[in-house]
Amino acid sequence: MFQKITPAIKGLITGFVLIATGLLMEYTKQHENKVIQFLPPLLYASGIAWTLLAYKRSPDFTGKFGDSFGQGFRCFIVVTLIMVGFTFIYIKMHPELPDLEAKATREYLMKEKQNLPAEIEEKALQAKKQYTTSRVSLSVFGYLIMGSVFTAIGSVLLTRRKF
Repeated sequence: MFQKITPAIKGLITGFVLIATGLLMEYTKQHENKVIQFLPPLLYASGIAWTLLAYKRSPDFTGKFGDSFGQGFRCFIVVTLIMVGFTFIYIKMHPELPDLEAKATREYLMKEKQNLPAEIEEKALQAKKQYTTSRVSLSVFGYLIMGSVFTAIGSVLLTRRKF
């Protein structure tokens, strides 16, 4: 009747909740709110906690850190893939973003007054060209690092405490 929700499915759900939250924050201009900025990492950690707690309650639970981490890994790797894909698609759907990055780079370098106009223009063009690659790379590493940290902490807590 009702199948067990796997860590990968929990990762899918968490990833889509993160996308919906991010879009809602962006289009309501709440991304600038300092308190609301903590919501996506909190949701990410909650998805991993959901996975780990469900594993703890399952008959498969061994009490070993590696096994718990493996369950969390299955969740956070799916979230990472979803968020990286979303980042790439979002940038491609908003071609103005690389131009805005070039403009911001140009303005920043002009305020520094340590670069020649030709250098400023070259660095602005480079920022525009590398925008997609740098944002996707930041997304990959950011979500992998956060997922690893949340999973490691959650796994340690599960293996050390009785819930």
